[in-house]
Amino acid sequence: MDLNFRQAQHKDIETLISMLADDELGRQREDLSTPLNQKYLDVFAAIDADPNNELLVVEQNETLMGMLQLTFIPYLTHIGTWRCLIEGVRIHADFRGQGMGEKMFEYAINRARQRNCRLVQLTSDKQRPDAIRFYEKLGFKASHEGFKLSL
Repeated sequence: MDLNFRQAQHKDIETLISMLADDELGRQREDLSTPLNQKYLDVFAAIDADPNNELLVVEQNETLMGMLQLTFIPYLTHIGTWRCLIEGVRIHADFRGQGMGEKMFEYAINRARQRNCRLVQLTSDKQRPDAIRFYEKLGFKASHEGFKLSL
């Protein structure tokens, strides 16, 4: 499988939003109206301008197959190390179940190593048991209890 990993581009935004909305939870929180909600464009510009954020896509023959966002975070704890936070992982419905997730995580973990991160972390909604099993299969441990506060 000849895959191309690259930074997301402005032309990708609508496809990325459709992937984010392509499940029960995503349908509740994403906005698929046209024209595209300006908030998406503003946040894309902020991510694109931030050297500690990478919004990545994976494609084959110019067909967008998946996405994820990496955020590199410096911490004083653990003797002043960097962490990589993985968020927004999505595989286009047409390509699920074909090993794409493993390839995306292999790439993401290698990017974390290249950035001298000592830890890769992620969260997953408890309503996504399949995703949780997938992350555990990759070696991630549910070592912490996560909390969120909606503002």
